[in-house]
Amino acid sequence: MTKINLDGKLREFDLDSPQLPDWIIDNAQQSGGYTYTKRLKRGKYEKTLLALQGELVKLQAWLQETGERAIIVFEGRDAAGKGGTINAFREYLSHRHARTVALSKPSETERGQWYYQRYISHFPTDGELVMLDRSWYNRAGVEPVMGFCSEEQHTKFLEETPDFEKMISRDGIHFFKFWLNVGQEMQLKRFHDRRHNPMKSWKISPIDLKAMNKWDDYTKARDEMLEATHRDISPWTIVRSNDKRRARINAIRHVLLNVPYAGRDMEIIGETDDEILGSGPGFFNSLGG
Repeated sequence: MTKINLDGKLREFDLDSPQLPDWIIDNAQQSGGYTYTKRLKRGKYEKTLLALQGELVKLQAWLQETGERAIIVFEGRDAAGKGGTINAFREYLSHRHARTVALSKPSETERGQWYYQRYISHFPTDGELVMLDRSWYNRAGVEPVMGFCSEEQHTKFLEETPDFEKMISRDGIHFFKFWLNVGQEMQLKRFHDRRHNPMKSWKISPIDLKAMNKWDDYTKARDEMLEATHRDISPWTIVRSNDKRRARINAIRHVLLNVPYAGRDMEIIGETDDEILGSGPGFFNSLGG
């Protein structure tokens, strides 16, 4: 049994119990100030997603023809939907030229290197799209919260990262940073779903279990990160992800709208939903959670 601090009130939550508490069931969908009371209907989602994935295929062909490069960073709390969003991007792309990078904890050698070095080694060459399932921003989230880095290292990271990312953008790489925002009750619901689904139980880690009691610590670290590293040349795009379907569609739309690839069909792409997607901490601060 775990005590969860939710808006200043302690709630009991037993991750191992097959019964999900009513206070999570009732509040998960609209936790964190989420607007929509129901998920996007599956039929509409699948039809829209397939059309957008067709545009992604065009985008990849353009990258290969022109030698342009792209990096997409996916960040967010545990269970925010990063992996599923990446899969939606990559489903119909050539995996030879669209790579996903999900690094484990650094080796002894990597710990002795410049902090960004092990990520740079995975950057795209001509014609490639690289998607990072977590990134150098570990040093702005899990590392300071869990005590895996010093306060000095954390501060240095926040100071240096805007300059590092400026170099990425100025080198001509199409550079996107997504923060997938999930409400607290929705996160607990997803943790519970993982624990009791044998096909997903591997997704629960000891870090996830500790994170349940560190919601406020992660919130503080996230807010510091957004304030320090949101820049015009390397902005954060916030995606409200309580409904994974809407999150995936809007994230893909955002990329398609911001890369001038050949044959781009604006009618198919459509517009992003202002209730789901916005830019920087200003948008994020309006969401709660």
